[in-house]
Amino acid sequence: MQQLIPNARKNKKLKVVTLGGGTGSYTLLSGLKNYSVEINAIVGMADDGGSTGRLRDELGVLPPGDVRQCLVALSGASRELRELMQYRFRAGDLKGHTFGNIFLSALEKTYGSMSNGLEEAQRILDVKGKVVPVTEGNMRIVATLANGETIHGEDALDCNETLRRKGVCLQELRLAQKVRATKAALSAVREADVLVIGPGDHFSNIVPSLLVGGFARAIQQSNTCVLYVANLTNKKGLTAGWKTADYVRDIERYVGRSRVNIVLYNTTPIPPHLVRRYEKQEGNGSVVQLGNVSKSCRVVTGDLLYNGAMKKASGDAIAHTRSFIRHDSEKLARVVMQCVDSKDGSVS
Repeated sequence: MQQLIPNARKNKKLKVVTLGGGTGSYTLLSGLKNYSVEINAIVGMADDGGSTGRLRDELGVLPPGDVRQCLVALSGASRELRELMQYRFRAGDLKGHTFGNIFLSALEKTYGSMSNGLEEAQRILDVKGKVVPVTEGNMRIVATLANGETIHGEDALDCNETLRRKGVCLQELRLAQKVRATKAALSAVREADVLVIGPGDHFSNIVPSLLVGGFARAIQQSNTCVLYVANLTNKKGLTAGWKTADYVRDIERYVGRSRVNIVLYNTTPIPPHLVRRYEKQEGNGSVVQLGNVSKSCRVVTGDLLYNGAMKKASGDAIAHTRSFIRHDSEKLARVVMQCVDSKDGSVS
């Protein structure tokens, strides 16, 4: 049987690298950790909203929020410890902060860097694999709109009223200052058998990492098989009306060449009541359609949808930015793993 992952080696663990952030990475990693693979979860460092933003501004640390999500997803520690990492304070000066964010910030301060602190966090939480910051520089995004307006920061971009209400398009995304990719992130990409991009917020989680010095080039020059997990929903003002094909083209524009080999796309209909609820927030046509994906990409379709009810975390200051239509951890991980051996374009 023809393999889609050309570098997969018999009798050796498959090296899987993920790139995303937030809930999307948490979902994917929660499923992947149940397979016998070597995981490196690369995390963007552009987040500056909610608890993470406050800690960045007050302590001068790197953003811990998405790192925390990945650690918890890959943790083999007790349920109680994992829940403690996600605990969000509801009152006092710590209101809105999660215990895990404070814990990681303390480790960074104690051990002198995010990477050093992560080594200790991974030991304490019995993490399967590694969580790798894409950079240890002060990574901040700057967006320029078609009307010339400039937006500074990921949180401000997410909530910008000019984008969301007036329909002005995003023209350019860049970093406020040049930052270099960590050696660990570059090595992970170069040595990977599979690089899974997404699911995740396109202009907050994925594109900023591709702007980090050396990172896109590492993807461009590697022999890694690149899988893109198509988002389920669009974001008003940023990706409104986009199809999966548009996301793929934009990723490849930032990478610098056609590198996406496989696209994973959910074909299970989203319940109409959830679509209506989401469209009240993000506008009509928010569900991502497939579109004309390049013939150089293999499109793998299947049921990737989470059918359970989403709960809003109490005290989450940026809950309004989070989607309640999500992928299913087990389904998504299973399809990713089936892509190693499957040679047709559909997965049951």
